[in-house]
Amino acid sequence: GNSTQECFSFCSILDMALSSILTEAEIAAGLQSCQAADSFDYKTFFVKVGLNSKSKDQVAKVFGILDQDRSGFIEEEELKLFLKNFSASARALTDAETKAFLAAGDSDGDGKIGVDGKTALIKV
Repeated sequence: GNSTQECFSFCSILDMALSSILTEAEIAAGLQSCQAADSFDYKTFFVKVGLNSKSKDQVAKVFGILDQDRSGFIEEEELKLFLKNFSASARALTDAETKAFLAAGDSDGDGKIGVDGKTALIKV
């Protein structure tokens, strides 16, 4: 099959989309803040990558990129791979980190982050 090809084009679209909003330095700073397992703190990460100072549109764009199945929600599986959206070499989040992240943005307790939850997450 050609799944690597698909991922390649998807990943490069991703990179382009993210890099039009965030600089490489911002992304690197964000990833640096959470290299150790269980050290990921979404507030720190968003501040480091400068997302908290971006416009609503830009924030929506980033979350559109993270919502890989275009469901309008970011599910636990997508959150687990959150850092990989910023860099292919980044680690996956641990279960504890994923659950804490999910709980923070899951405003209605349905186990996923919807459109309202994501702005709440960033504007902390």
